[in-house]
Amino acid sequence: MTKTVRSVQDVRELLDRLDETEADALEAQDLDFKRWDGRSLPDMQRRLIEVAVCMANGGGGTVVLGVADRVVGRAAAILGVPLEIDTNTLVREIYTQTDPRLTPDFEELSVPEGTGRLLLMQVRGPMRPYTDSAGRGTIRIDKSCEPLTGSARRDLLMASGQADFSAQPAEATWSDLSPSALEALRRAARAERSPEDLLTLADRDLIGTLGLAPNGRLTIAALLLAGTPEAIARNVSGYGWTHLRMRNAADYTDRADGGEALPVALARLLDRVMADNPIATVQQGLYHFEYRAYPELALREALLNALCHADYQRGAPIIVKQYARRLEISNPGGLVGDITPENILHHPPAPRNPLLVNALVRLRLVNRSNLGVSRMFKAFLLEGKPPPIIEERGESVTVAFQRHEFSEPFRRFAEEESEAGRDLDVDQLLVLHHLLGHPEIDTATASRLCQRGEALARETLNAMETERGYLERGGAGGRGSYWTLRADLHRRLGGSGDPDRQRRISLEAAKTRILSLLQERAARGEPGLTNEDLRRITHLDRSQVVRLMRELRTAHPELRDPGRGRGAQHCWVPAGTPE
Repeated sequence: MTKTVRSVQDVRELLDRLDETEADALEAQDLDFKRWDGRSLPDMQRRLIEVAVCMANGGGGTVVLGVADRVVGRAAAILGVPLEIDTNTLVREIYTQTDPRLTPDFEELSVPEGTGRLLLMQVRGPMRPYTDSAGRGTIRIDKSCEPLTGSARRDLLMASGQADFSAQPAEATWSDLSPSALEALRRAARAERSPEDLLTLADRDLIGTLGLAPNGRLTIAALLLAGTPEAIARNVSGYGWTHLRMRNAADYTDRADGGEALPVALARLLDRVMADNPIATVQQGLYHFEYRAYPELALREALLNALCHADYQRGAPIIVKQYARRLEISNPGGLVGDITPENILHHPPAPRNPLLVNALVRLRLVNRSNLGVSRMFKAFLLEGKPPPIIEERGESVTVAFQRHEFSEPFRRFAEEESEAGRDLDVDQLLVLHHLLGHPEIDTATASRLCQRGEALARETLNAMETERGYLERGGAGGRGSYWTLRADLHRRLGGSGDPDRQRRISLEAAKTRILSLLQERAARGEPGLTNEDLRRITHLDRSQVVRLMRELRTAHPELRDPGRGRGAQHCWVPAGTPE
C-alpha cells in the first residue's frame, strides 16, 4: 500500500522542532532527512537513486534534502541545497536508472538558513519491488534501508498479490478432503452468521464457490481449510501447531501438537487455552456476568490471524505458549510488506495468503477491512486491561496477552457510555488506559499509542475534551498542549495516584513558583536548582523547562545562566552581588 507523502507544511512544522531535537529523531517509515553532498553531483545522484528505491519499496514517503540528521539546532542542521541544482535533471536520472521506472516529484521549501532552499523528494511505489538498473535494491524498514533480500522481495510480491503460495495447485484429489474439517468449517462460519445458502452447498460446490478449486483442481488453500492431515502434510512441509503449558521460560508441563485443517486446529487450540483461562464473575443487579482473563473474542482473532497469515513455506509450526501470567501466539513469517508493530492497528489489509484469506472473508471468519487487530485491542481495553503486545521476533510474529485483573468500574463506565449512544472506539480506549496510569498525554504520545498521524491524534484528544468531556486541556496551546483525565472520572475509573497532585501547573504559575523558590534559597545561602529539580517541581518536560528559564532570564537579569552539564544550577543573584 502506497503511503501518503508529507506536505510542505508538515515538513515546515517539523523543522521548527530542530532546536530541541535531531532530525534523526523526527524520521519515520515514510520520512527521511538527508544532507546534500555538494562535492560530487554524480555521487549525489547515485545516492538519490538508492534512497528513492529504498523509500519506494517501503511503500513511499518523503525525503527532505538539505538537512543534516544528527545535529541539534536549526541553524546547524539546515544546510540547504545549492540553488543551481535542477530538479528536472534529478528526475531524469532517477527515472532512467530504476526498474520499474520511478518518477519522484520534487517540491521546494524556502528557509532562512543555509542556502535558503530545501528539496522534498516525494516518492510513491505502486509497482514494488524496485531496483536500480543493475538489479540492486533496498527497502525502507522503520528508519533505515535494509537489503532487499530474496525473502523481502517475496513478501513484497505477496503484499501486492503477485505471489500466493495458498493459490498453488495441490497434489491432491477430492478424496483428500476431510468431512470432519468441512463440518468444522461450516460450524465456525455459521457461528459468524455466514450466508446459509453458502453453507448448505455440497462439499465440492462449497469449495468451488469459494474459489479454492479453479478448473476443478484443488489448491493449497483448499487443503488448509478442509484437507486431511495426511494431504496437508504431503503438500505443506512442516505445517502444524504446538501448544505448550509453560512452567518457566525454558520448561513446560504439558504439550499438544496437531496437523489438522485450520478450522479443526482453531477449535482444538481454543479448547486448550480456555481450559486455563479463569473467570471473574461480576454482579450487576439481578444478573451475574462472566469475564475471562483472556477475552475469548481476542483469543479467537489472534489464533485465526496466526493460522491464516502464517508463511507456510517456512516449514515451521504455529506455537502457542501459555504461561502463568501471559499467553504468546507466534506464527512463522514476519509481517508482510510495510506493516510493522507500530502501524498494524489501522494498516490496510495485506494478506500473505490472499486466496486463503478471501475464502475466510466470504465465510465471515475474518474481516476484509483488517479489523481483527482492532477487535483484539478493544476486547482487552473494554475490561480495563492493557492491550496485546505485537512483536516481530526474527522470522516470526508474536502476539502476547498479559493476564491482568478485570476492572469492574471501567467496564461499567464503558457499558453506560454505550447505552447512551457513545460507544468508545479503540483510539479513545487507548487514551483512557494511558491516562489511568499517567498524569497527562500530549499529541505525540497519543499519535504513538493510537498509531495515527498527529493530526488525527489531536482530533481524538479534542473530541474527548469538547464532545465527551473526559479530558481537560493544559499548556500554552499548539504543540505545548497536553490533556489530563478529568479528576472525577480518574477517581471513578480507579486510576493510580492522586490526579490533583500529579497535575502539571500552568506555565505562569510555574514561573512564579520557580522565582519564589530561587529567591528563598538565595536568601538562605542555599544552592540553586537543577533542570531535573525544576522538572520534578513543575511536572514540565526538559525542553519546556529550558524554554521557561530562558524567558525568566530575559525578564530577570538576577537569574544567571546555569551553563551545561547534569549538575548545572539555576541561581538567583541579587543585583550588586560580587561575581
